[in-house]
Amino acid sequence: MENDINNKKAIWAWSMYDFANQPFTTLILTFIFGKYFVEVLSENEIIGTSLWSLGVAITAIVVSFFSPFLGALADSGGYRKRILILSTYVCIIATIILYFFQPEQHFKILNIEISVSILALIVFTIANIGFEFGTVFCNSYLSELSNNNNIGKISGFAWGLGFVGGLLSLALSLLLFDVSNNTDNVRYINLLVAFWFAVFSLPTFLYLSDQKPKKNLRKHIYNSFTSIMSTFKNITSHKLILKFLIARLFYNDALVTIFAFGGVYAGHIGFSFFEVLILGIVLNISACIGSFLFGYLEDRIGVYKMLNMTLWVLFFSVLLAFLAPFFDCNKLICLPPKLTSVINPKVLFWIAGTLIGLMQGPNQSGSRSLMARLTPESKKNEFFGFYAFSGKATSFIGPLLFGILTASFGTQQAGLMIVIIFFLLGIIFFRSLKSVI
Repeated sequence: MENDINNKKAIWAWSMYDFANQPFTTLILTFIFGKYFVEVLSENEIIGTSLWSLGVAITAIVVSFFSPFLGALADSGGYRKRILILSTYVCIIATIILYFFQPEQHFKILNIEISVSILALIVFTIANIGFEFGTVFCNSYLSELSNNNNIGKISGFAWGLGFVGGLLSLALSLLLFDVSNNTDNVRYINLLVAFWFAVFSLPTFLYLSDQKPKKNLRKHIYNSFTSIMSTFKNITSHKLILKFLIARLFYNDALVTIFAFGGVYAGHIGFSFFEVLILGIVLNISACIGSFLFGYLEDRIGVYKMLNMTLWVLFFSVLLAFLAPFFDCNKLICLPPKLTSVINPKVLFWIAGTLIGLMQGPNQSGSRSLMARLTPESKKNEFFGFYAFSGKATSFIGPLLFGILTASFGTQQAGLMIVIIFFLLGIIFFRSLKSVI
């Protein structure tokens, strides 16, 4: 009985990390600060979109390069919890610094003048890297806290709790900061996110146990390197994991691009900061519902069917978001006046966004639980490092191409084409798992 109680406490503590860090994704990356960076801090929206895509791409490269090494180091030396805490506070401190950036500022560092957009991008990238590393090491606890009978529910519960955190932080931002009349108030949202992360990550740090770090760090670094090399050489013996990681490489890249440019693209369609906040609230409600319900659905129908369902809905949702701006008399499709009130770019984007919100949580949660199901117990941290690697190794391509296509065609609608292509490739590769899962 005592072990059962301790395990429930550990599950709650582990789930609280999703509750704690989700506002960073929701408010900083996806909806508010990204839009603020592109439209307010940058010279213009096209340049801002290109710079934002560069910051997201750099994050992906750094995380993909270091995650396997740090994962193996955690396996070898028991440093997982320490790296988790360090990554979290790197994100928190950098997010606080984002508060101090205002339009048309210029800074001098080593007698080199740097614009506010460049410096803000550097600080955001550091915060984003800390956030991503924290997620990697938190994910690696899942296989210890669950079994094949409840892994879907536990993973789905954590994602759902995360979206509750995102929803509450959005609601607080709406109540506390008047961003519709004063865009400068967007800066205070950075402080809210940092405070939220610092407070609600404490249960994770206090109640998740880890083996004590061993001495002889040099030996552990060597062991980590040889373990990584061994895993690369023998990865073909884990064919299911390899197939899954290839599929996830594409569809996760599509999701990364959506998260990075969701608020930016909404601004392109004509959403104000206030409307983006409302959009964020609706999307988080749908994401929360999706995470809780699909966690149970996964355990009933199987993880393959559940993930396949989310991929198709995400594909058609992004296609609808791409087509939405065409339903404008000034662009392509001019509907009769009676229809324009119900079929117009904003309404269509609302529908697409709500469906994306409903499916993003189950997709990520199901991917995480499938990885835990397939991963050997002795390699959980290292393989979750490769899980992050597969998600990040090429994930710089989506955001980078989004920025390049936006700059080339002068519209963010062109950039969204890469998301459609990546979802389609993910679906094709994921189908190869149908006969074995």
